[in-house]
Amino acid sequence: MKGALVPMCAALGDENRWSILTRLGEAPASASTLAAALPISRQAIAKHLRILQRVGLVEPEPVGREVRYRVLGSELSATARRLEAIGTVWERRLLDIKAIAEDL
Repeated sequence: MKGALVPMCAALGDENRWSILTRLGEAPASASTLAAALPISRQAIAKHLRILQRVGLVEPEPVGREVRYRVLGSELSATARRLEAIGTVWERRLLDIKAIAEDL
């Protein structure tokens, strides 16, 4: 599903996933490390990481016997650009509606 806007927004719509992404933005971390730093169980963290990985926002990195996850900033940037483009189209439409209303 990498690159699909709706699944990406759905994944970003969860406060716990935002917390995980914010923490991973500081440094790669394992599910156990994240569970120690956040008020979320390790099992819930693992579930959230799978969702974030499925939409292409995080990537696992094996480090010895541990799996650390890192944020894929390029995917977040691409999503932000797509949302900005949608916003620009809507802004243009609203300006057109305003111009029509003012001409009446």
